[in-house]
Parts: sequence; C-alpha cells; structure tokens
Amino acid sequence: MGFFTPWFLAGTVAVGLPIWLHLLRKHRTNPLPFSSLMFFEQHIQSSIKHRRLRYLLLFALRTALILLLVLAFAQPYIRRNILPTGRTGEVAVLAIDNSLSMRAGDRFERARREARATIGGLHPGERAQVLAFGQRVQAMGEVTDDHSALNAAVESIQLSDTKSSFAELTRAVRSIANSLHLPLRLHVYSDMQQSGLPANFNDLRLNADVRLETHPLETKETPNFAVENVVAPRRVYENGKTRVLATVASFGAPKASRTVSLELNGRTIETKQVEVPESGRASVEFLSLDVPYGRNKGDVKIDSADSLAADDTFYFSVERADPRRALFVREAGNDAALGYFKTALEASGQSAFAIDPATVDQTANLNPAKYAFVVLSDVSSLPGTFENELRTYVRNGGSVLIALGRNAAVSNQVPVSDARVEAARYSGREGAMFQSAAWLDTSHPSIQNDNRWDDVKFYRAIRINPGSARVVARLTDQTPLVIDQQLGDGHVMVFASTFDNIDNDFPVHPAFVPFIEQTARYLGRLDSGPSSVLVGAFGELRDSKEVGAAVDVVDPRGERVLSLAEATKAQNIQFEESGFYDIRRPNGRNELVAVNADRRESDLTPASADTLTLWQNTANGTGGSDPNAANGPAGATNAPMSVWWYVMLVVLALAVAESVLGNHHLSVDKEAA
Repeated sequence: MGFFTPWFLAGTVAVGLPIWLHLLRKHRTNPLPFSSLMFFEQHIQSSIKHRRLRYLLLFALRTALILLLVLAFAQPYIRRNILPTGRTGEVAVLAIDNSLSMRAGDRFERARREARATIGGLHPGERAQVLAFGQRVQAMGEVTDDHSALNAAVESIQLSDTKSSFAELTRAVRSIANSLHLPLRLHVYSDMQQSGLPANFNDLRLNADVRLETHPLETKETPNFAVENVVAPRRVYENGKTRVLATVASFGAPKASRTVSLELNGRTIETKQVEVPESGRASVEFLSLDVPYGRNKGDVKIDSADSLAADDTFYFSVERADPRRALFVREAGNDAALGYFKTALEASGQSAFAIDPATVDQTANLNPAKYAFVVLSDVSSLPGTFENELRTYVRNGGSVLIALGRNAAVSNQVPVSDARVEAARYSGREGAMFQSAAWLDTSHPSIQNDNRWDDVKFYRAIRINPGSARVVARLTDQTPLVIDQQLGDGHVMVFASTFDNIDNDFPVHPAFVPFIEQTARYLGRLDSGPSSVLVGAFGELRDSKEVGAAVDVVDPRGERVLSLAEATKAQNIQFEESGFYDIRRPNGRNELVAVNADRRESDLTPASADTLTLWQNTANGTGGSDPNAANGPAGATNAPMSVWWYVMLVVLALAVAESVLGNHHLSVDKEAA
C-alpha cells in the first residue's frame, strides 16, 4: 500500500479529541437545593472514578472514525496487476523484423512462428494488425479479429536487404495509436540488433496507451564475417589493369584466414588469402582487373561459412568507354592555358575527356553539339555563326566554360553569357599587390571537394556584373571570381581570370587540378558517383527534357520494376534489393547500378536486456523509475489502484454507528439523572 498525499497522515493527532471527550473532560454535577450542610462532615472525595473510561465501544468508534478520515485524505492506493485484455478495445500489433540480419540462421522463421502463436492466443473478438519493418514499416493488412487473415498476413512477409530501424517502427506505432484512438499491445519479433537502435533514445518513446512486449530471438552476439566495402572506379577510359581495394570485417569472430575472390561478369579474376584479426578488419588489394568495353558487373566474395551469407558478397559496377571530346578555343599563339588545362585533366590518371584544341579562326566550321563541353580561353571575339551555334548548344543542354583575360577585357560582353564586363582590375606582382579568394561556395560541384585556395594569388581579374548568375567564388575586394549561369537547359561558367600563370599563379597550386577536373565533370554531365550505392538509395531516371519518354528498369531478379504508366512518368526509383539494377533510357544514357545492403546489419550484436527494459518502460508510462513495474504475470501491467472510495464507505458506516450509539448513551444518562 502507498499514499498519493501522505502529508495528510499528520492529522492522526486528532485522535486526542475522543480521548478528551471520554477521559480528560472535567467532571461536572448538577447542584441540588438542600437546607443546611452543618450536620455533614467535610472530607476529600476520590476522583479516580471520574478518570475511568466509560462507553468503550463508543470511544472505539470515534477513534476509528477519525483515523479513517485521515486515511481517506491521504488517498491510499494498492498495486495490482492489470492484464492487457482488461483494457477496453485494445488492439494487438504484431511487428515482424524482415531486415537483412534476420537472414541469419532460422531467425525469420522463428519470428513468424512466435507471431502465429500469439495470434492463436488472442481472446475471441480481440483485434490485431500485422506489420513488417526494416528500414521502413509496411502494414500487411487491416485491423481484424479474423485469425486466418492475420496468419496469412504473417506468411506474406518476405525477407528484405534493408537495415532495421526501431525508431521508424516507433513512429509508425505512434501514428497507428493516434489514428485508432485505442490502446495498443505492441509485440516485436526481432533479433533486437543493437545497430538498429537510434542514437537518441527519445526516438523510441511510445504513447502512454501503448504496451510493449519484446520477443528477442537472440540474446548473445553471433560471430560473422562480411565484405564491408569495395573501392573501385565507376568508369575506366584507358587500357591497362585497374585497381580494386576490398575490406573484410570480423564482427565478434575470432582471428581467422579468409579466401577473397574478385569476379567480373561471373568469372573469377583473382583469389587471395587474408588474415582477419579478431573483431577487426583487413584490406585486400587486387591489381589484375582488365575491364572490357561496356557495362560490367563486378563483385568481391569471401568464404565466410557463417550463419549470414547475404553479406559475403559486395557488388560494384564498372564501365569501360572512350574519353569524351571537349573543345578548347583560344587566340592564336596563346597555348600556355591549353597546356595547363590538358595537364590538369590528365593528372587524374583516368581522364574522362580528350581535348580538341582550336583557334578562334578555326571555329567557323565547327559544330559544338558533338562536344561534351566547350572552353573559351581569353578570346576577344567569336565568329557570329559559331557564337549563335554556341547559344543554341547551351539552351539545348550544352555547357561552356569561359576564362577572361586581357583579350576578353576589350569586349564589354562576355560571350554566350548575359554577364557584362565592367573593368579589368590589375595588381602588380611586387609586395602584396594581389587578390586572394576570400569566399568559396563549397556546395557547388566545381569546388565542393576543393577549398584550399588561400595561397593563390590573382594579379589580374576582370570585374563582371553577374546579373542573375550564381556567384561561386569572390576575391578579397568582393569581385566575382567564378559565376555559374543557367541558360535554357545548359550552363555557362565564367572564370574571371586565365588558366595560365600570367594573370595568376593558380595553375601551380594543388587546388588547380581538382578544380579543372570537377568543373569538367560538372559541365560534361559526367556522374562521378561511387561504383555502388546502399539499399534504400534513390536513382534519377530522367531529366526535364525526357518527359513522356519511357524508361525501362530491370531489378536484380530480372523483373521489370515499373509499370507502363510509371515508365513514362516516374522521375526516380528507390533501390530495394542487393544486386544490379539495369536502367535503360531512351536517349541511350543507360546505367548499371550496383546495390549493396548496409553493412551495419552485419554486426549481429543484440541490444542489452537493460536497454529493452528501458524501452518497455517508456511504452508502459513508467519511464523506468518503478522497480515493481516488471512484477506480476507475463504481459501484465503493475499499476496503482486508489482505495479512497472504499475507505469513505467505511467512514460513512462508522459515522452512522457512532451516531446511533451516542444517542443511546445520552438517553440512558438522562433517565438516570
């Protein structure tokens, strides 16, 4: 027993009132008239008789009445176990984990077996709903009391390659509770993987009317090996062997030797042995990958022989193609910028572009549409026909990179672009007469991985009015150094200096090579993403010019992902399985996407019992502060129940008895008097 307001127990001092009434009150007698007391002898009469308790039953009733009144104001309560079936309209929610880790051993089958047993134990009329959860939550049916429909929903759940997310399950259950406006009993059938818990424990907090019951399938760590990552180029443009680096990880497993194999298009290229330390990682380098032309399926495998085979293979895609052509236009005799630009592109070792140089006079018969992008390096003017073709080329999706120097300063208009030249700012090389890059927009693709421009000196910069263009970099005097303007479907980037070492010393700094390479990839629309993505990632299917054109997507099982209606309208797709997705676009820009499961699923360490208890307490409304919350029958809630009304009923009965008995004694005293 406990008390909600224990401070009212101080009222027990009022017990002195009946004691005073029955014992300590002064004895009083009614005076009687008498003629004379002269014949009576004076002596002291004993008062012991007056200090004796009279009417013991009445005294006991009054004392008990006061004590019970004090008890009632203290609001006593007792704890009792409330079974979930006692909550009116309660709905059972059965959540089954179908993430990658559930492929280990027979975990998934055991989860479904326990869920079916729970369905069999539901009371007649008790309703339930079945959920499947991994990276996201899927309702497998409606809320129903039909056991056959619930069992069918359990059987329809299929294993996935996604990562488990208990935070996502919690959000879904909170939403269900808010929509049904009924209490829920949540059953979770999972291996309770530690990696599935959110970083913020508050993301697991459930509503007060949700009761959580976990069904952990594993209570100790299971050893596991996995190919954790593979580093390989996405595209190859030159002959020769390609380097592939793989990482093999051990999760709770002892030190062991593993056989690692590199495969391409189903054929084993090379096999190596590697020593993997206990709960550690080991790297394996392959230097023998010879990539044929076209799109190729690659993977790295290990002979793990553990209970989870789904993470023993890591997929990657690699494409062999010829370098794309880019046009570099400069004034006759100005070859220094061309040399620096070509050297920067070739410095990456796998140049995706081949430069076709041309002077201004040679551009009259050139068609820019056949180039990935065009560079105008400090040109004073262009033939009108070529400039018009460049404008059309940009509006149709082409890209132009313009460098401004002393020749470009002669004209007030930047070619192709809407930006205007205002003035040429020149600083001498003596002393500190130069400008530096004071601000860079690191979110722009040209410099997002290269922000080390602090030591670059700009002696000449052409001041331009960017208009509506995006400013990517500014000098210390706030002169725009790099701007990016979208015209139609294409882009025009302007660099307000030159690519040689005359107007600046940028070409001799390490930042120059990544700037040129990233800018070329950005303007040439060459995706430089990784050779693989994670399950759950999204891929773009079409751009703004391809509206209405059908896109065909084939999943790793060889089945078409999109319906006929979706093939002409869908803008992107989510990759839901491990393996290779073949995306075939009408413009010939086909793509082979390698998809791998999140390797955090490879760590099969379960959450601790204390963590699960804390999660249960947040659902049961105790917040983990009540040590008695776990007592009682399985699945019951230990909750306080007030007994105030029962105490007040006893008080009322005692008050009636005291009144009757008191009136009886009062009438007897009057008759005796």
